[in-house]
Amino acid sequence: MNISYYDFKNLESQDQCSLVLHNGKIVNERTMNDLKYTLYEFSTFTVELMHNLSNEKLAVINVFQNRAAYAV
Repeated sequence: MNISYYDFKNLESQDQCSLVLHNGKIVNERTMNDLKYTLYEFSTFTVELMHNLSNEKLAVINVFQNRAAYAV
């Protein structure tokens, strides 16, 4: 799936999460205490999902634009 950083940022958080889980490529995972961090890659941006393992809920979605994707 090809979606831009800006289009992704304009989605509701539920839609963002669904898109990440179904179309993102996992590049890194780690667990610290009760939090699990998973980093997903898209063509022009990266998404970090932070899950609270004690209540099994999504705690945070962070989106980072990959500036290298625009380098000439």
